[in-house]
Formats: sequence, C-alpha cells, structure tokens
Amino acid sequence: MKVQASFGVLSDRRFAWYFTARTVSTAGSVMVPVALAFAVLHIDQSAAALAQVLGVRTLMMVVFLLVGGVIADRFSRIVVLQVSHVLTCLTQALAAYLIISGDATLTQLTVLEGVNGAVSAFTMPAMMGIVPLVVDRSRLQQANALLSFSRSGLSIIGPAVAGLLVVGVGPGWALAVDALTYAVAIVCLTRVGLPRRSQEEGRAHHSMVRELREGWSEFTRREWLWVIVLAFGLTNAIHAGVLGVLGPLIASSTASIGEAGWGLVLSAEATGTVLMTLVMLRLQLRRPLRAGMLAICVLAVPMVLLGLAPAIVPVAIGFFLAGAAVEVFGVGWSTALHEHVPVSVLSRVSSYDALGSFVAIPIGTFLYGWLATTVDTEVLMLVSAGVYVVISLSALLSRSVRELGRSSEDPSAAGSVAGAATRDVTRDVTGAAAGAEADEPRRS
Repeated sequence: MKVQASFGVLSDRRFAWYFTARTVSTAGSVMVPVALAFAVLHIDQSAAALAQVLGVRTLMMVVFLLVGGVIADRFSRIVVLQVSHVLTCLTQALAAYLIISGDATLTQLTVLEGVNGAVSAFTMPAMMGIVPLVVDRSRLQQANALLSFSRSGLSIIGPAVAGLLVVGVGPGWALAVDALTYAVAIVCLTRVGLPRRSQEEGRAHHSMVRELREGWSEFTRREWLWVIVLAFGLTNAIHAGVLGVLGPLIASSTASIGEAGWGLVLSAEATGTVLMTLVMLRLQLRRPLRAGMLAICVLAVPMVLLGLAPAIVPVAIGFFLAGAAVEVFGVGWSTALHEHVPVSVLSRVSSYDALGSFVAIPIGTFLYGWLATTVDTEVLMLVSAGVYVVISLSALLSRSVRELGRSSEDPSAAGSVAGAATRDVTRDVTGAAAGAEADEPRRS
C-alpha cells in the first residue's frame, strides 16, 4: 500500500475533524500518567498511595462501563464524548490547581481520579462506536493505525516533557495543559457530523436491561472476543501492578532512572509504537488476533529488565520493544471489532470488552501495592513476567482466535457487517491508561 493511500482516510472531512480532536486531547493526556504518578508520590512516597489513586480510578470506570455502553448506543456518540470531555476538563483543571497551589491531599486526588474513571466509562464506548460511522470499511485498519500514530507520536515527547515539568515546575502544570486540550477538543467535535440515530441504526429504544442483554448476547456468541477479553482481564491486572505501581516506585528509588528518566522510558515505548504504526499503515494483517497475541508477549521484557537490570538504557530498550508489540495487537483488535461486530451494538459490546479487560486492574494495583512490601521485587517481577506470557499464549489455544481473518476473508462475518453497509462508518479505539481519558483504551 502506498503512503498516499495510507493517509487518504483524512480526505473525509468528518474523520479529519475527529482525528484533530483526538490529536489535540492526546497532546495533553500523554503527560498525565507521569504527572499524576509523581504528584501522588510527592504527597506520599509509597506504593500503597499510588495504588489507591490508580485503583479507585479504574474501579469507578468498571462500575459505570455497562451503563456507558448503553448510553453511547442510545444517544449521539459525539454528544456523549463532548459531555465527557467537559467533565474531564473540569476535574483535571481542579486537580492541577490543587497541586500547583500545594494544597492537594491524597484524598482529594483519589476522589478526582475516581470521577475521571467514571467519566471514562462513558468516553471509551462512545469512541469505539464512532470510527465505523465516518470511515469506509475498506479503510478501517488505516484509520485505526493513523489514530494510533497520532497518539503514539505525541507519546514520544509527552512523557519526557512531563518528566521535565515535574522536576522543573511541578506535576500540576502538566494536568493544566491536559485540561486545556480537552476544551479545544470539544470545539473540534462540533464539526463531526454523524447520521441521525434513526438512520444509523433504525431501532427503537428499549429498557436498559434489555439493551444490556442484547449487548451480552452479541459479546458471548463470538468466542474469539470473550477469549481475548478473558486473557486481558488477567494480564491487565499484572501489567497495572508491575508497570503502573512498581515501575514508578523503582524509577524514583533508582539513581540511574529517576523521575525524568521514567518519562524518557515511557517515551521510548511510544517510539516503538510509532515505528510499528508506520508498518501497520502499509501492512495488512490477515490473522490480526494471532499476530497480536504473539506480539503482546513481548510486554514481559520490560518487566524482566525492571527486576534484573533497573538501569535506564536496558529498561528503555525493553519498553521500546513493548510499544511496538502493543501496536500490533491494538490495531488488529480494533479492526477485528469494527469488521465483525454490528455498529448498532458496537458500544455495548465494547463496554463488555472493557469491563472484562479492566475489571481486575483495581485488584492488580492494590495487590501489587501490598506485594511490594512483602515480596522481593526481583522475584515478583520475574514471576509476573512468566505468568503474563503463559496467559497470553493460552488464548491461542482457541481456534477462533488463531484463525480469525479480515471480514472479506471470513464468511461468518457477513452478518456482522451487514448493518455497516448503510452507514458512513466512524470508529475510534478504546485505549485505557491512567490519564488517557479520551484516548484509545489501551489494553496493555
């Protein structure tokens, strides 16, 4: 595929505005994980404190995810996204003010991040259902890869800039920038016109319980879908605990890494993602889930390196490789959902996807916060890496995961995509990381 064709998806005005909104909001969000982690550690230098803030945020997201999926399928996904952005803007601005003024407490940050978690439960399903409405189905992989390219490109410099801001003027300013970018993104989203619900889906509204049952039925009848979600439900708990809680703690206590170095390490991960995105813009994955699950095993590499060699160079290399691996899975997964799940239930299915994938993250954050005080760090890292690989490879025991192809190759997908023929498909990935409120919910 030529480069011009890879970027040709931007010729659609609606996708171009949506892409702009995502890019602007991402510019601020990529700094949040670093800023938030060290804002908490400046208040309370313990793994338990960081686990509390991140755990509560994810817990609130999990609690509201199914409701968020129904709302996104029932109402305009753009409006849902705009309202969510308003709330995120306000909470991030308040957090920034409290941190900059020096008045922030652990309880205040926990509450604010809890609100952000609840808001993201509405943001993620809405985003998942947008891209198939503004992009032709033949360009879905390119659209998903381009969105990922934007996010990952900004992620190269964002964490590094956040690290420098933390050292120079404090973490609150990074959160202030994030709040401002959401305000700009809200304006951009007004330019994204979606089909009216009656034209887009042609269905009457039923009770929330019935709509949840419909979404559950669509979710459970696809073995490849629930097998992957089950696997990520377990591996995300490990990932959140090892790299979300122990990672910043090891960095802050290791002279060769430090707070600024941790930002550079995350930038290295984003660099790997960007380079792989360029490949994904041109390469068609014939078996996206098989390639994705094999690639995702590479995430065990930075876990091992943090345990055995906590120095900035080897850890940065490990994160670089992990970033490339995440991109292979992320683009393949998003494209599989868009091609094999009807757009009318896509937000609800994605909410079950997110619920299953993220439900164990609060357990992981709290568990690793406790394990850090009772188990040798090196042993904990190595065991976690081994379990992560075993779980990831076990998903390939399912033939439906190994053999799922593109919709043009898979006759069983015809019914799934039939409803997409009447739309101008817009779809957006659901990526989830602390501070990525409006970005793709990143599975890993």
